[in-house]
Amino acid sequence: MKNHFSLILLSTLQCNADCEYCFEDKTADRLTLDRLGEMMRKVLDYMVEKSLAALTIYWQGGEAMLLPPGWYEQAHDLIQREADARGKQVFHSLQSNMLAYSSRWNPVIAKMFGNSVGTSLDYPNLHRKLLGQGPESYNEIWGKRVREARAAGIDVQVIAVPNQATLDIGAERFYTHFVDELGITDFQVNTPFPGGEATRAKKELPVAEVEKLSRFYMELADVWLERGYHQGVRVGPLDALLQHFSHESATLPCIWGENCANALVSIDARGYVAQCDCWVTSYPDYHYGNIFECDSFGELLSNSPARQQFNERPVQLIQRDCLSCDYLSLCHGGCPVRTYTVYSSLFEKDPYCELYKTMFSRMERAARTLAREAKVSHKVAA
Repeated sequence: MKNHFSLILLSTLQCNADCEYCFEDKTADRLTLDRLGEMMRKVLDYMVEKSLAALTIYWQGGEAMLLPPGWYEQAHDLIQREADARGKQVFHSLQSNMLAYSSRWNPVIAKMFGNSVGTSLDYPNLHRKLLGQGPESYNEIWGKRVREARAAGIDVQVIAVPNQATLDIGAERFYTHFVDELGITDFQVNTPFPGGEATRAKKELPVAEVEKLSRFYMELADVWLERGYHQGVRVGPLDALLQHFSHESATLPCIWGENCANALVSIDARGYVAQCDCWVTSYPDYHYGNIFECDSFGELLSNSPARQQFNERPVQLIQRDCLSCDYLSLCHGGCPVRTYTVYSSLFEKDPYCELYKTMFSRMERAARTLAREAKVSHKVAA
């Protein structure tokens, strides 16, 4: 979106889960309403300075629902007052593991978050756990909470991260579990990355198995196009790519942004600022600064040596790796944090480059096929 800014806001760094591949450094910090007000005034003043019309706040954690619904109701009113005073629009999005969800969340989810919430579950689940318990307990409570939310009319969108077991069972079984068994019709499959402190679970992620991951994504595309596309099922990022190659309006994942430093930033509950939640919670050397220790958010961003590296990345990649790629204008070299966790450098292309190119090519072909089919159907109907 033009004239738009995105803020990933970590309202708390506490969490009620113990996921083995988590990249975050958990703390007991929670954002107070007073500090939220100071933060938002500085962010909105920056938007006035840059003539940015709209802001989307992605509320995350830790676990966002460890702050009570009443806190978010007050936060929503506070932010709206500050935005109205500056003539800015603010939209809100919620990401939660849903473990703390109950019906008392329904009013604020409806009012503040458009009756929608994003959550995460892998299949098979090897690494998402409750404190002191195994994946089975996590699956049971997650499933119960999601069913309750959907029964209340809340749109639940799911993110899944493939692991070795996912590749072993294959795309057909994976799709069947989410769509046919859980009734989830809007989910996204994110590539894994070993961010933060090294652990055994992170070493076992299929990061290096690009060929197997590519095969899984292509099989998933085939299953979705055959069984779900015409029924309104959404599978990201395949659905967004299909829209893109069909010359429709599409919101592509941030991993393929032209330069994420231009339109996205993350702030944690302590006020530390970094490129996204992965950086602010895992890599203090890449913090831009602290919003509570500056007079101007714009000056904090413009004076940050770490942010300058992110701004240099696209030029470096074009000069070194990506200039001859047919999909450069779509991919832009991929995700900085995925790159950093594998190569310890920002100035390499995304380790999933070959997977992305395979995915782009597959969905480009699918768009052409659907366009031909639509043209034939139109002629027959005429």
